[in-house]
Parts: sequence; C-alpha cells; structure tokens
Amino acid sequence: MKILLVAVNAKYIHSNPGVYSLKMYAENIQKLREYAGSSVDIDLAEYTINNQTEQILEDIFKRKPDVVGFSCYIWNISCILELVQDLHKILPDTDIWLGGPEVSFDTKELLENEPEILGAMRGEGEEIFADLTVFYRKLGCAVRCFDRRYTEGTEESWERRLNKIPGLVFRGNNGEIRERETKKAMNMDRLPFLYLGQDGFEHRIIYYESSRGCPFSCSYCLSSIEKSVRFRSLELVRRDLDFFLEKKVPQVKFVDRTFNCKKSHALAIWRHILEHDNGVTNFHFEVAADLMDEEEINLIGKMRPGLIQLEIGVQSTNPRTICEIRRKMDLEKVRQVTAKIHEGRRIHQHLDLIAGLPYEDYESFHGSFNDVYAMAPDQLQLGFLKVLKGSYMYEKAEEYGLVRTEKPPYEVLATRWLPYEDVRRLKGIENMVEVYYNSGQFANTLKLLADKFSDAFVMYERLAQYYEERKLNGKNHSRMARYEILYEFIVETGPEADFFEKIQDALVCDCYLRENCKSRPPFALEQAPYKEKIRCLVPELRRLGTRIHIEVLRCGEIWLFDYRSRDPLSGNALMVRIGEI
Repeated sequence: MKILLVAVNAKYIHSNPGVYSLKMYAENIQKLREYAGSSVDIDLAEYTINNQTEQILEDIFKRKPDVVGFSCYIWNISCILELVQDLHKILPDTDIWLGGPEVSFDTKELLENEPEILGAMRGEGEEIFADLTVFYRKLGCAVRCFDRRYTEGTEESWERRLNKIPGLVFRGNNGEIRERETKKAMNMDRLPFLYLGQDGFEHRIIYYESSRGCPFSCSYCLSSIEKSVRFRSLELVRRDLDFFLEKKVPQVKFVDRTFNCKKSHALAIWRHILEHDNGVTNFHFEVAADLMDEEEINLIGKMRPGLIQLEIGVQSTNPRTICEIRRKMDLEKVRQVTAKIHEGRRIHQHLDLIAGLPYEDYESFHGSFNDVYAMAPDQLQLGFLKVLKGSYMYEKAEEYGLVRTEKPPYEVLATRWLPYEDVRRLKGIENMVEVYYNSGQFANTLKLLADKFSDAFVMYERLAQYYEERKLNGKNHSRMARYEILYEFIVETGPEADFFEKIQDALVCDCYLRENCKSRPPFALEQAPYKEKIRCLVPELRRLGTRIHIEVLRCGEIWLFDYRSRDPLSGNALMVRIGEI
C-alpha cells in the first residue's frame, strides 16, 4: 500500500509543515504498534501553484499511489480541485482525500460538488491521518479497489471502519456523505520533529510551530475559533532549534499565531536563540507588540542585527473597527514598543494593515495608514481582508454588506463603508508601497518627498494615480526604470530648485546604496570634472573596481559606497563621507 501526501505550495522556497507532520506522526504510530495486514508506505510530493497541472498529474501518475492526500489552503484549493478532477480519470482506482483549513468547513457541500473525492479530514490532521493509515493497513488496498461488501466472517465493512474515525467526512458505499465529530486538540509534545531526514534547507523557508491556537478572538481569523493555546515543552523546542542552528538553516519562520502570548515561553526561546546564535540563521516571529515589556525588549536588543524579525499585526487604528473585529490592542503601547525596537536597528519590523474591515472607509484607512507609516516599519504590508469560511467575519458578511470574490482567496471587493472603487484605489496604493517602500531601495528619496505632500498616504495615492494615467501598471519595469519613473513624477510636481537638487542627490544615493549601477542614472551629476580629486582621495579605486563606488553629489559632498560591507537589515552598502569639492 502506498499513500502519497501532496503539497502545492505558493512558491518553491516555501515548505509545507502540514504534510511533513502527518507523515512523521503516522510513521511513529506504526513503529509503536503492530497491526495485522499489509504494510503502508507514506511518501511526500511538493509542487508549486506555478507548476503546470499536466506536470503534476504526470508526476503523481508515475508514483502509482493507492491513496492521495492533498493539503488545502486558500492559495492552492483551485489548483487542487482542478487536479482532483483529472487525477481521477487517469487513476480511477486511487482514493483521494483532502485536508487542511480550506476544507475544514462546508466539507459536506464540497464532497457533494466533487464526486471524485472520497473524503476529507477536518481540523488537526495528525491523529486522523494516523487512524486512516491504520485503516488502509488493515484493508490492504484502496477503497475503490475493494469489493464493497462485507468481508469474511464477522469482519466489518470498510464503511463502518471509516465511520469510527473522528474528524472524517466521507462518501459511503451508497454515495451518502457521512460526518464524524472533529477530534479534540492534540498535546503538542506528541508531535514528532518534522525535519529529521530532510535536506535542501539552504533553499527553503523552514516553518516551525511551538504553539497552536490563539488567546484572541479576531473575527477574520480561523484561530479565533479555538480559544485555548497549547505549547510544545521548552525542552523539545530547544532541541528542535539546535537542529536548525546546527544545519545553519537560513530562515526559520515560527507560525505561532501570537508567539509572545506567554511571556515565559517567548523569553526562554529568545534566550536560547541569543545564546546559540550561529551567525547565519534568522528567526521570524508574529507578535503582539503591546504585550511586550522592558525585559523582552532589552533581551532582543542584545541580539545580532538580523538574528530575528518581528511581524506585528496592527490591522487598523480606528477604535470602532478594532472593537468590532473583537481585537484587543493598546495602540499607544504599540507605538512605544516599535519605537524602542527601531532605535536599536537590530530587529527587522514588519507591520500589517488590513483594508476592508467593518467601519473602516477610505478616509479612516487613510488615517490608519499614516499612523502605521509614522512608526517607520522596515516593511508595511497593506493587505486586503480575506473572508474565510468558518470565521465570525464570514457569518457577519451580510450585515456588513461584505462582497468578496467567489473563488479563493475570497478577497473583499466592497463593504458598506468601502465601495469597490475605493478598494481599487487602495490596490494601486498597495502596489506603490510594495515597489517603493517595501523594496527598501528608495528610503532617502521617500523621506524627502513625503514632506512635499500633506501626508505619506497622499504621496502614494498621487504616485498610484501617476502610474495609472501613464499606463505604467502591469509592466515588468527594471530597477533603473523605477528610479526614472519616480524622477519623472518628482519633476511633474514642480519642485523648487533647492529641493530639486536635494532630492536628485537622494535618488542617486538610494540608487548606489543597493548596487553599483552598470549605467549612470540620468538624474546623477556629471562626474568627469572630479575624476582627479577622486583618484587622490581613493588611490585604490581602480584596484577595488566594482566593490566600491565614489559619487560627487550636487551639494558638493563626496561619498564612498562600500559593497563589501552591508547593513544586515536593509542590505544597503556602507556609505561613508570622504570629502567635499
């Protein structure tokens, strides 16, 4: 018997801890117990949504599985359902199961609409899948190969056996869909470590969980359904972290919903990371900034720059919106904590906003954006509400006038407060923030330019309008083209002469901070008159070649950009003033 667990990831660098966990847990259970019947081999296959369906089908077909299980999320469910329909045609005797958050609600309706699927697992899957593995080991073949009658003597039918597994929804022998209650939440110490025996760490983001559940009840999030939080024991977490550190994994992303909801747990993990830093591995955590105190801030302030990064979900600064989505947040505390962390320049901070929440119209979001922008995050993610099946937001959709896309990821199109036209405008602003702010390549220029508008939001709004009016959207612009477009946008604002010189210098600095440009920017000062002075200041210039760059600015200052020494957070070259003309 062969069971194939399939993950269709968003990108190649992503991994799918769900299928790893199912495999490891089920195999451990098999080692601990002996069962009558045939053996079961569990294999893994990982693809991306960018792979052609035909390629995935061909690869699965070659593996000749008796059972296929798909891990389903909002970003891959459309691809998986397309795969399922064709997979059944080429492997008609193979049982197809689904699992994951995207099939844990409205499961019966899903099976009614997709006759190729035998069943689905709802909720946490490790114990359910282990029971399912035992079922197949005893049955000895796929259900679709079974004779679908009672077996010898008093043996139960396959249908009755499946009906004893909590958490399953499946299609019975007569086509009737049977549902079992969801299994209780697991003790996390029973979960095996996912990555033993795995390789290729240098090319992947490794996901890890030290807890499950969330203490908060945010209405847009599925974690709010389960009120309790369960933690993996610190002894096991430390052992797992040592594995990542020993392997020098580039990035480990904790998927804990609110990592610091238990202070002692967070402090212990951060101390271990600090004390065993290998100089390479970076750790990512999603935290509630307003829960952090001086002890935690001081501890992470001792870390190597770039050792950890924090993702902080602000979502909105509108008090009525925060109350309506059942979220608790002390905004002033968030401001204070992010400011203290920012001062140290050791921790990358990623702050999130969500457009489309109740009571948040365009002007309200305008205010939320400026509030978060003023916190100077290293990245500002302007996301759009996903109306997830099973969430409280989903139940309130009619009341909120919430219109979403029919297909995953079920993104907001309009609300009572935010018409589609405003959603569309915010999409343009999101694109500009991603290109110009989150890239980190225009920091000096944006800081100057923002002062020429009433606020930062208006600056990105005008830039988005500029892109739309000139039909610049949807094109694959080069890095230099982005600078040139921004320069042309600045020219159109009609800047005064003094300011224009300053912002040209800022553009040049931003341009050379990231890399030694192959061609001169059109807005840069002509350097020919200063060649001799530069040679005198830096005699080794010719020997160092592209490893450094010298630039004379319009203000008369001479700057050296050293690409051998880069900022661990921004990736920018070391910039040193070496003289003036």
